[in-house]
Amino acid sequence: MELSKAIQNRRSVRKFSPKKPDWRNIIECIDSSRYAPMAGNNYTVKFILVDDEDKIKKISGACQQQFISDAKFVAVVCSKPARTTNLYEEKGEIYARQQAGAAMENFILSIEEFGLATCWVGSFIEEQIKRELKIPADVNVEAVFPIGYESEKPRVRHAKIELDRILFFNKYGDKKMQHPRNTSERLFK
Repeated sequence: MELSKAIQNRRSVRKFSPKKPDWRNIIECIDSSRYAPMAGNNYTVKFILVDDEDKIKKISGACQQQFISDAKFVAVVCSKPARTTNLYEEKGEIYARQQAGAAMENFILSIEEFGLATCWVGSFIEEQIKRELKIPADVNVEAVFPIGYESEKPRVRHAKIELDRILFFNKYGDKKMQHPRNTSERLFK
């Protein structure tokens, strides 16, 4: 699948079929996260792939979102920012979160490419997930991704927002690109 198609087709799925995906495909999707940009080349992101039904139910409860319990797999994404904060001090925490976001985006685009479905879940009781998965205190839980096959026929996806509402030129709020009056005159000066 082309990247632009994966970006345009990707959507949050909350209804999964009972068919279980091949876990090896999910591992390949996780592998794609390693190619995300990382501050100082410090990879701080960790994935926990869960297929235990009881654990998935407990994660669903920690997220207070019942649909998660219907997924055959759940990926819990964590980051351990210590090395990044040691290098970049107070900015390190921001960089660790940014690189986790970049890694997760690579992951969900790969999920789309493999014909799988997921939903980026960012609302959860972190301590419950940490306790269930034995995640150390110095590790942040970044997001939860239930993974499966979509149970309903995919809907046509349209852009969520118009480009002209999010794009500015040279300063915040400037919606027009300033073109030189005479381009050839400027090039040959």
